[in-house]
Amino acid sequence: MDVLLAITVGGLYAAGIYMMLRRSVVKLLIGLGLLSHAANLLIFTAGGIVRGRVPVIPEGGTQPLTGIADPLPQALILTAIVISFAVLAFALVLIYRTYQTVGTDDVDRLKATDT
Repeated sequence: MDVLLAITVGGLYAAGIYMMLRRSVVKLLIGLGLLSHAANLLIFTAGGIVRGRVPVIPEGGTQPLTGIADPLPQALILTAIVISFAVLAFALVLIYRTYQTVGTDDVDRLKATDT
């Protein structure tokens, strides 16, 4: 299972970088989304996949039960999801406003408007 997730993370990173190297600004935004998904999956994989009980100490106990899931990667992924959503929303608004002003999403034509 870890090998499959590692291949998936590598594929997402490769697709994200490929999309970010394209000339269209919209494809850059799609690549940014793919990179954020790859980072989330990488954190999830690094935390280890455990089919276990919830990470809570039972009432009256002093130690958690065996086979619990680690809550730290889950918290990191939730934080990363919120941050990546904010970055993507900001980039989408920025790209939309640029397209309204310039009338194109080609990076080379955007460079020509610098005067």
